[in-house]
Amino acid sequence: MTDLPLDGAADQPEPAAVADPEPAELVLDDLPSGARGALEALLMVVDEPIAEITLAQALGLPPAEVAELVRGLAAEYDEQQRGFELREVAGGWRVFSRADYAPVIERFVVGGQQARLTQAALETLAVVAYRQPVSRARVSNVRGVNVDGVMRTLVSRGLVEEGGTDGESGAILYVTTSTFLERLGLTSLDELPALAPYLPEIDVLDELSEGVSR
Repeated sequence: MTDLPLDGAADQPEPAAVADPEPAELVLDDLPSGARGALEALLMVVDEPIAEITLAQALGLPPAEVAELVRGLAAEYDEQQRGFELREVAGGWRVFSRADYAPVIERFVVGGQQARLTQAALETLAVVAYRQPVSRARVSNVRGVNVDGVMRTLVSRGLVEEGGTDGESGAILYVTTSTFLERLGLTSLDELPALAPYLPEIDVLDELSEGVSR
């Protein structure tokens, strides 16, 4: 009678003792691939270079581990000659199309997208033209709406391009391109029509845009 309870008590801890290490090992094994996938997902959605410390905070991983992961991805993409590459620019990382395929991209942008610009795109382009170099945030403030998607369209059409970074915020600044001038039949930005008679003074616009951002 006393043997049965003793045997049962002895048997109960055994499954827990055997099972405990296995889930822990699975979690550890899944961490690198999970972190890699999450890192790639983040890099695919950002429109500006993202710093390693920001990636580390988003992933909940140590900065040193993220630095190793992101450099490993960049090396892997280069080794496999993928159509895109991971570059470290302006203090952060961003995915770019590989320069080897620039002719294909150019044919697609120039020859495959001749649809007319939307009103939103035209308004955004006008803000860039008259306020350049200007960040996406400032353009959004002036227009009062998010312009991320529209800016991507303008960049893909070759009408707008990156023109440096802001010295204080580090945000990418955008400027119009030579293609923009060609489409408007201008030789320089000096030939753009003056807006002074139709718009408030430039400092008033700055105050309005700063007020929106606050």
